Amino acid sequence: MKALVTGGGGFLGKAIVRSLLDRGDEITCFARDDYPELRRMGAATLRGDIVDAHAVALAAEGSDIIFHVAAKTDIWGDYNDFYSINVTGTENIIAACRKNGIPRLVYTSSPSVVFQGGDMEGVNESTPYPDRYDAPYPETKAIAERKVMRANGKTLATVALRPHLIWGPGDPNFFPRLIERRKTGRLFRVGKKSHLVDCIYLDNAVDAHLSAAERLRNGSPIAGKTYFISQGKPIDIVELMNGILGAADLPPIDRTVPASVVYAAGWLLEKVYSTLRRNDEPPMTRFLAKQLSTAHWFDISAARRDLDYRPMVTIEEGFKRLHESLHERSL
Repeated sequence: MKALVTGGGGFLGKAIVRSLLDRGDEITCFARDDYPELRRMGAATLRGDIVDAHAVALAAEGSDIIFHVAAKTDIWGDYNDFYSINVTGTENIIAACRKNGIPRLVYTSSPSVVFQGGDMEGVNESTPYPDRYDAPYPETKAIAERKVMRANGKTLATVALRPHLIWGPGDPNFFPRLIERRKTGRLFRVGKKSHLVDCIYLDNAVDAHLSAAERLRNGSPIAGKTYFISQGKPIDIVELMNGILGAADLPPIDRTVPASVVYAAGWLLEKVYSTLRRNDEPPMTRFLAKQLSTAHWFDISAARRDLDYRPMVTIEEGFKRLHESLHERSL
């Protein structure tokens, strides 16, 4: 198989590239930056901007499938920046598939596209999109996801996967932020209530993408559908964070702050950052406050049935692998 992977230099993208190469597939990565590591792994790399339709079409030539993983994933920033990358970029990917006769598109989405600000417990893919969003990331990802679903047809089969809280060795986002906040005393439980959340270990997220690719074709049961993917085992969000902190030999969270206080702080910080036109990320936002103070876990029975998805790496094994990885790095 010859595949194009967008966002191949990212956490999930790189892991997908590695697994595809290990199977013997021919991989091209398309990204704005240069990633020598991908070439050392055996992938071809092309530099370009995903908002450039011509560059995307050229990169996609000759591909059998596209894994569209690239996205702007920050919790704060200018809406237009999110729209250009997440929406326009996805439109360009779809157009490239049609122009080059590429029959399959696997899109990496997010459960946040249906997050309505409150608890989401055991919900499935029938959950509707909300009327409004508290951040540009979930809003633009939702727009893009719907475009991918509408693009499914006789000449192009599409599927969207919604992994939640991907973590594991090499994570450049969730893990470093968690560590930095713990070391600076800015990590705490939001509210006294226990909040169960879904997460997914990196290897399991990769397996889901490859399983979807193997089953995706015109008229197949998964074509034109979205799927939640996770560990299938909700965990208290503080237990998850403490497990990751423990892998880094750091003490567990020992403070609790009322949810109302955290939400108010997020609202105020958003106002201040907007007024000052600051581009850096506030330490708290309304969206993040709600994510930290609500339950959000999902029914993955559709992925188990249609993708034969089975999370092979448990959360406990993931903590162990993360600890071993960090220990090796420190030697």
